[in-house]
Amino acid sequence: MQNSKGTVALISVLCLGLAAMVGLNLYQMQKPEEDTKDIFGAQVRAYLLENPAVIREAIQVLSATEAAEARQKAKEQLASRMNELENDGYSFVAGNPDGDITIVEFFDYQCGYCKRSYPDLMKTVEEDGNIRLVMKEFPILGDESVLAARAVMAAEKQGKYNEFHKVLMESRGGLSLDKIMSYAQGLGLNVQQLATDMGSDAISKSLSQTYELAQALNITGTPAFVIGGHLAPGAIPADTMKRLVAEARSKKSSATN
Repeated sequence: MQNSKGTVALISVLCLGLAAMVGLNLYQMQKPEEDTKDIFGAQVRAYLLENPAVIREAIQVLSATEAAEARQKAKEQLASRMNELENDGYSFVAGNPDGDITIVEFFDYQCGYCKRSYPDLMKTVEEDGNIRLVMKEFPILGDESVLAARAVMAAEKQGKYNEFHKVLMESRGGLSLDKIMSYAQGLGLNVQQLATDMGSDAISKSLSQTYELAQALNITGTPAFVIGGHLAPGAIPADTMKRLVAEARSKKSSATN
């Protein structure tokens, strides 16, 4: 029995010794790796401190990558939401309601670029004769912009959307509530009824849907046009608009054939 116990004790001591040796070897194997990492990290830090332009370059590359990813995401969103853009059921449709090409415009009545684009846009639509123009109020320039959008949307109930839209697009200076109502009165609108309709839940819902859609498409400013599935942000001259319409029409014709 004693011999058996001695053997067991000896085996235990040997196992403990072996474990200690393995642990020591592992520690010695790991320590140089940590030292290497520390040295490498110090070298990288020193290099960046001596060459700070590298950091700026890396940030620029990252920004470009993120911008490209955002554009790709917006492009995918645009393709998946074309029906909502062109046939949402609440946006006013000007031009030719049965036109073969649709232009969607996101605009703000206090946006100087929108006002500048307005004549070219209407000229393009009128001269072409076969364009649907979907009007999306996108008031992002303050409370007065929201009031103006609500007023014009409410004017549709009295059959005066186009007239009111034209007056506000051609107006100059800020748009106070008094000024908006003065324009409405000049157009022969029932101002009392207009004020009531401006606060409707339907208009609030429509504006919320437009905000959500613009966010999904990465539209952050006005004007922004969607022409035949192509997003064109910012003010664009008549010749560019006509070219985009022609390209959209050609693309549609090729797809049909």
